[in-house]
Amino acid sequence: MRRDLMLGSVFGKSLRDQRWSLLGWGVGVLLLVLMEAAVWPTLRDMPDLDQFLDSYPKAMRDLFNLDAMSSGTGFMNAELFTLMLPMLFIIFGITRGARTLAGEEEAGSLEVVLVTPVSTARVVLEKAAALVTSLVALGSVLAVVLLACSLVFGMGIGLRDVLVGSVAMVALGSEFGLLGLAVGAATGRRAIALGVAGAAAVAAYLLYALGLIVDTVAPWQPLSPFQQALSDGPLGSPPPLSMLWVVLAAVAVVVVAIPVFTRRDLRLH
Repeated sequence: MRRDLMLGSVFGKSLRDQRWSLLGWGVGVLLLVLMEAAVWPTLRDMPDLDQFLDSYPKAMRDLFNLDAMSSGTGFMNAELFTLMLPMLFIIFGITRGARTLAGEEEAGSLEVVLVTPVSTARVVLEKAAALVTSLVALGSVLAVVLLACSLVFGMGIGLRDVLVGSVAMVALGSEFGLLGLAVGAATGRRAIALGVAGAAAVAAYLLYALGLIVDTVAPWQPLSPFQQALSDGPLGSPPPLSMLWVVLAAVAVVVVAIPVFTRRDLRLH
């Protein structure tokens, strides 16, 4: 393993270590999008579709934007991009982020990295870069499959919409995944990293969801990363400028993690 690191890099090793799990997640995204897209022709051809959608409670129609489900773009927003895909990318990011430093420290494999002539700051940066790269790879699978399904099932989702939606998923997964990495760098505990990042994601989604249906919460909704990334879509709308806050937050947690990780007494075996 040490020779592998000397010949390559922390970044390359991190990607190699997760290549099989990334493949599994990619297949999962492919099947999820394919199954949902296959339902679209049946739903599109339903008689009285608008009346059927109107039968749902207003709170549910607002939360999942059901009023827009008569188009392929609105259907995929409601079925996948409101909850399922964001949570899938976030779970992938958090589990990878918590494992990449804290998990390796607990397992004793981080020592192999640190005894090489690689600074701790570089370790954090390359681990973070590998995490974001894996999320970009997963987002690329989503973009390709979604565009193919749109063509096959006549959903009318254009390339721009596909790219905006995929970037939004990658941004959300990166923010919370890098938060997990940062908490793991600060504590050395994988469970704490998972718990903190997971709780932050749930709180952010609750703020986003309640902001859609509760008037008193609505003014606070822009603080949620979900609102910042999913505003007006994400499919079918231009890239929201608020998504920059998601990117800045992801960069900020890495910047904070570097000095904390550098100064902390690591539990090496």
